[in-house]
Amino acid sequence: MIVPRILFNNSIRRSVLGILSAVLLGGCMVSPKQHLKIESASFDEGSIVAGKSGRTVSFESMMADIKSVPVIYAGEKHTSPEHHEIQLRIIKEIYKDFPDMMVGMEMFAQPYQPALDEWSDGKLDESTFLKRVHWYATWKYDFELYREILTFIKDNKIRLIALNVPFHIPSKIAVGGIETLLKDDQKYLPEKIDTSIPAHREYLKGIFEQHHVKGRQDFENFYMAQCVWEDAMAETIAKNLTQSKMVVLAGNGHIYRKFGIPQRAFNRTGRSFRTLHPVAVGENAQLIDADYLWVTPKSKRKIFHRFRQ
Repeated sequence: MIVPRILFNNSIRRSVLGILSAVLLGGCMVSPKQHLKIESASFDEGSIVAGKSGRTVSFESMMADIKSVPVIYAGEKHTSPEHHEIQLRIIKEIYKDFPDMMVGMEMFAQPYQPALDEWSDGKLDESTFLKRVHWYATWKYDFELYREILTFIKDNKIRLIALNVPFHIPSKIAVGGIETLLKDDQKYLPEKIDTSIPAHREYLKGIFEQHHVKGRQDFENFYMAQCVWEDAMAETIAKNLTQSKMVVLAGNGHIYRKFGIPQRAFNRTGRSFRTLHPVAVGENAQLIDADYLWVTPKSKRKIFHRFRQ
């Protein structure tokens, strides 16, 4: 048998060698594994760290603890699908033992409560629901991020609570001060607005100094807007809390170190709570940030918000 000779010119030879080198080098190049750094310790993806002890705990152990309290705050980075998966998993576990539970969501303003009631009762399809709550005019993030959570709520007739003030109100306060609100806006203000928490003020001062927005140069107005936001949601939780459980879904900033919504709701009700803060590898955190820190991967799925102004 005669084996034919295959002749390569120099150009082809260089191309083949380049491809082989890339394949071989690619096989050897492994991205360094990322961790979440919490003070002096590092934790892998999927770890659940108890803020009290600084040690990892199992999901079952965490759930046994959070099922013992009336209010569970599950935070999120709004654009992270992984964070919403964690929230859904918690809701499902609570529902197993407490089918009369409620879910309170930052994503809806109080005037939309009738539409939320109809959704929980199974009276609205998704398209109608999105129109009724003006989803892409108010919250604006891709509904895909929240679909599974809201579908589970609807399928199991879980009561859904709109926690937020109308979204234009904090912006108006940040720009012009609370005293400039229209009379129709003032009815949404909480009965008590607490601006006396030093740690909360310091935290938001840091955020304010990182972002310079034209027309919003007054920190006191900015801080008042944030406190109205926190206290309004805390007041709504207090008014709706029953003897069952409420899972609250809100951005991590609202539950961070408990001085946003959680402590303010506690001051109104005296009812105990737990906070869960999902945080991605490659970031830093402290044990004081939450009762539980859940280490998540850097989000690889590109689901972003739309029309955010």
